[in-house]
Amino acid sequence: MSIFSKLAGLFKSGQGEVRPENATYSQDILDAFGVTAASAGVSVTALSAQRVAAVAACRQKIAGSISTLRLDILRIADDTEAKLPRDALWYLLNEQPHAQFTATSHWDNKVSEQLLRGDGFTWIRRRPNGSIAELFPLPWGAVQPQRMPDGSVRYYITLPEFGITTWLEPSEVLHFPGHGFDGVHSMSVISYGAQNAIGNALAMDDYSGKFFANGAHPSIILKTDKPMTEAQKTELRAAFVSKYSGSANAHRLPLVLTEGLAAQEISLSAEDAQLLEARKFQVVDIARAFGVPPHMIGETTGSSAVGAGYEQQARDFVMHTLRLHIKRLEQELNRKLFPRDTGKFVRFDLGDLIEGDSKAQAEYNRAALGGPGTGFGWMTVNEVRKGKGLPPIEGGDVIFDPNKAQATPQTEGATP
Repeated sequence: MSIFSKLAGLFKSGQGEVRPENATYSQDILDAFGVTAASAGVSVTALSAQRVAAVAACRQKIAGSISTLRLDILRIADDTEAKLPRDALWYLLNEQPHAQFTATSHWDNKVSEQLLRGDGFTWIRRRPNGSIAELFPLPWGAVQPQRMPDGSVRYYITLPEFGITTWLEPSEVLHFPGHGFDGVHSMSVISYGAQNAIGNALAMDDYSGKFFANGAHPSIILKTDKPMTEAQKTELRAAFVSKYSGSANAHRLPLVLTEGLAAQEISLSAEDAQLLEARKFQVVDIARAFGVPPHMIGETTGSSAVGAGYEQQARDFVMHTLRLHIKRLEQELNRKLFPRDTGKFVRFDLGDLIEGDSKAQAEYNRAALGGPGTGFGWMTVNEVRKGKGLPPIEGGDVIFDPNKAQATPQTEGATP
């Protein structure tokens, strides 16, 4: 029985009045709703986590980067890959999977759910003839995977706004798992890697907000050599707060003291409390959990890498972080969209992400084309031009062979 079924039974049975202030929730219930408790005492959810700028930035870098990539459909035969012409499925994957979603929105949503919820789901809706009509992105909360007694998994879908309540077979659902997939559920980054860091960041955000909102925090002592009653102290404190507390009153009025009162500043500040330093550390800690270089989300403190160093870090981000998420997407698409004997598969085009600067690209193209001092080529001029979005030229489909260079000279100006 699922945790949601247990909850429904509890509420129907009328076993006492259940309210947030008097209920104790088991870890199973908290996990079912995507709630984790950090060591700072703050409940971390997918929504509250994104209030932390570092989390929102990491999500945007990973999901945003993947959502902009093109998905190619290819066929392999005799160990040779060939890109297939664009068809209806290519359009669903790259332009509009559903009438209400663009492809960019769809992939951004699914990868975000992987990161923040653990799993992303998309409904493969087919026509009577078996062809794919649309790819319907399913909200994380609308899907409940359940393991059946025979060991298989089925998906219970609840979409009240569409009037849909149904069971789906695995072949009807694209289930994009995250870390630690057990065949039913996965763990989100905020539950296994960044839980405490995000909780600490939320707690520090709340503290610093209150710290600076008060304005009249105890950084000033009002003192006098005259005796004061408790009532006079309370009245003085209230008068001072009403005039000088809050950001609206900061630096607005001069401090005027009479009756022998004097003000003395004490050294209590955000810096002295190491609040700012701790906040910087949390940014790095969160970036580490997501696998994003800190400089990519704006944290450059203490970083000495510039130029080529940053470029190498960006390439490492693609190779060691994005490729993992991309491979999960590709494998799920391939096993659900294509029969095994067709030789068809999909692959994200990483070209735009892994290209170096213009000098590095020129050196690569020169080596790929071959030539005097370089040797045999492995690409034609037209293949290079195609990668740059340029039309083919006459005579540009020949692989350079130094032994035939005199017999088949390249067209003047053919090399980009």
